[in-house]
Amino acid sequence: MVMKKSLHISTSFDQPDLLEDLVEKLAGRRYDIGYSWEKMPVNFKALETSSTETYVSGTISFSDNNENFNIPFITSFAFTCTKSKCDDYKLTWAASMS
Repeated sequence: MVMKKSLHISTSFDQPDLLEDLVEKLAGRRYDIGYSWEKMPVNFKALETSSTETYVSGTISFSDNNENFNIPFITSFAFTCTKSKCDDYKLTWAASMS
């Protein structure tokens, strides 16, 4: 007989609000490229994007019915922010580089 086990995996970043603020500040440019001002079809928005890579620390947690494991990590992430007309950059997407 084969028994299937559930495994719960979660990740938490250290200081996520500070990280989000830092990434949005790094995404900002000293000049506006102008893409966000382009005319678009109805119900569409023109967006500018900016990406940055930075190191992130946190904890990855594994748990099943019997045991819990918490493993700290530091790894590189790529973050992409988007901005529409008259807005600031907002964090939109992130991906681990490892």
